[in-house]
Amino acid sequence: MQQAESTSTPAATPSYPGHGTERADAPASRQLPTRVVTLLTLLLEQPISLYAAAVLRIGYGFLYFAFLLREFPHRDENWGPGSPWTPALARQLFDQTGWVSFLTLSDSRAYFEVCYTAALVTSVLFMLGWRTRAVSVLFAVVVASFHARAIFMTDGGDNLILLMALYLVVTACGRRWSLDARRVRLRATAGKAGRVPPGRVSGELRRHLHDARLTVTTVLHNCGMLVIAAQVCFLYGSAGLYKVQGASWGNGSALHYALNLDLFRPWPGLSAVADGHVVLIAAICYLTVLVQVAFPFVLFGRLKYPVLTVLLGMHVGIAVFLGLPLFSGAMIVADAVFLPDRFYRYLGRLFRGAARRTTAGEAGTPPREEPVLVPPQHTPSSQ
Repeated sequence: MQQAESTSTPAATPSYPGHGTERADAPASRQLPTRVVTLLTLLLEQPISLYAAAVLRIGYGFLYFAFLLREFPHRDENWGPGSPWTPALARQLFDQTGWVSFLTLSDSRAYFEVCYTAALVTSVLFMLGWRTRAVSVLFAVVVASFHARAIFMTDGGDNLILLMALYLVVTACGRRWSLDARRVRLRATAGKAGRVPPGRVSGELRRHLHDARLTVTTVLHNCGMLVIAAQVCFLYGSAGLYKVQGASWGNGSALHYALNLDLFRPWPGLSAVADGHVVLIAAICYLTVLVQVAFPFVLFGRLKYPVLTVLLGMHVGIAVFLGLPLFSGAMIVADAVFLPDRFYRYLGRLFRGAARRTTAGEAGTPPREEPVLVPPQHTPSSQ
């Protein structure tokens, strides 16, 4: 975005509105086409939130792998031939709903074990970012198949993971922090990145096809990330509006009832201690409703950082007090889409600096002086 502004704006004119005589005196009819061109340039030429897409890939791949590993002793009762919801019943439901699952293609136990092992391997490969374009499709098929096989056992966390798995298929979630990115980096170091495979078409046509492919992948990635962000906004906004309509959230007693439900009390003693703080419970109720309703309107500026921190604490509390780790993990990973790439680059510099200091300390050599790491600053064009 900054590059597009610098090419379309003279050097003497500031690159942001509100300064300078030409931009300040220009009518809205002239500024609108410029903003549209800038937006189209960003959408068509520059992939956005590549680090956030990588976090989504790693997070959901790890979550689903952990979920399948946790349910491994109960896999036959949940999805296998020994489930009370038999494959025959599932196929009857599929005829009515249109769902499809490769788990119901055969009633053989050996076939089911192979499918379960393949699902575990697919989740790991997707998390690591190996051949992400193809593996992302396989991961979406795995999540949809297991979701459809036991549709009556799913909850909000399963639904969100299914949606995100489908959205991530069209994103370039393997360009950062992946085995694919490492392979591209090694090829560039070896001087093989500029090689063009031999073919009958001319070099110019090959270049045009390459540019068209990059444009299509960039547009799909940007649209996919925007849809993911919109999905999270709708989720929080609708949840907050539904809470406003309930009397228990209005009088601050909703969490009191939730903490006293046997189904959501993994630690009864801890729930009893938390339920004893009546004022704190009421304050958390009101803060939850306020943050969820206001979430779609605070995504720009630095206000989103404290809001995301509050949501992180809320989801950790849901995982601990209500015993819903999968749902909380899915929501925490989804919130990562709103953090800019400069935030993840800053975290990467901190991690590398800490790793170098640890290595130097173990070797007994004084650590090398590190440059001062400045926290990411907010700029209008970086949002």
